[in-house]
Amino acid sequence: MTDDSRVDLYVIDLPDESGSDDQLPLVVIHGLLGSADNWRSHLKVWQRSRRVIAVDLRNHGRSPHAEGMSYTAMSQDVLEALDKLGIERAHVLGHSMGGKVAITLARMNPERCASLMVADIAPVAYQHGHDDVFAALERVKAGKPTNRREADALLAEHVDSRPTRLFLATNLVRNEQSEMEVRVGLDEIQRGYEAIIGKPDGDRAFEGPTLVLKGADSHYVADDMLPALREVLPRARVVTLKNAGHWLHADQPEAFQQAVDTFMAANA
Repeated sequence: MTDDSRVDLYVIDLPDESGSDDQLPLVVIHGLLGSADNWRSHLKVWQRSRRVIAVDLRNHGRSPHAEGMSYTAMSQDVLEALDKLGIERAHVLGHSMGGKVAITLARMNPERCASLMVADIAPVAYQHGHDDVFAALERVKAGKPTNRREADALLAEHVDSRPTRLFLATNLVRNEQSEMEVRVGLDEIQRGYEAIIGKPDGDRAFEGPTLVLKGADSHYVADDMLPALREVLPRARVVTLKNAGHWLHADQPEAFQQAVDTFMAANA
């Protein structure tokens, strides 16, 4: 597969349980080393009032592995998935790396986004910060653990944080040899890491309604990034969730859901 090849993404597509069918769908895009599965509890809540779609980005979850982690390529993957589902316009929510995918999608295809919600990321370039995580997953690949306890011990050689290890363990599946293996395209992700930590793609501002949710205990949306954020997302409303870090949707799930619901209702 070449760097510009499109990937047929794995999608969770949940119908609107209200039966009204008068609300625009919500599209949810996970972050680096995450997956649509990480969002299932949130998806079930939002499904009560609208159709909800969550994707596994390329090299993540159940989606195929492919070279190229540019934000243009990843946003085009998402657009093709929406085309196949017959979704012309939707609210778009992205967390972390998925937030940059969402920003790119909105900048390059603004007619497809009724509103944009970005969770704890700014449209700026970041420094390297995942070396220990990559090393931990590589250790699991080499160690071939036979259960999650053994896998956690291998992860702990590089990652001290228990919550981080539990998150990384969501990427482990049992293979035919009864070994725990890493299901993400780790090689492709590492080769594409410079693009991942870079700015989102697109050469114009997204002028539509935008909500930026940041964790009070996170450094991912610092005050010195706000000018760059306003340049790319001029209508952005920035809301800080207390007692929340980078995984703010896990730290404060109810507050996160309420903020998203309120924003979508205001931009129906």
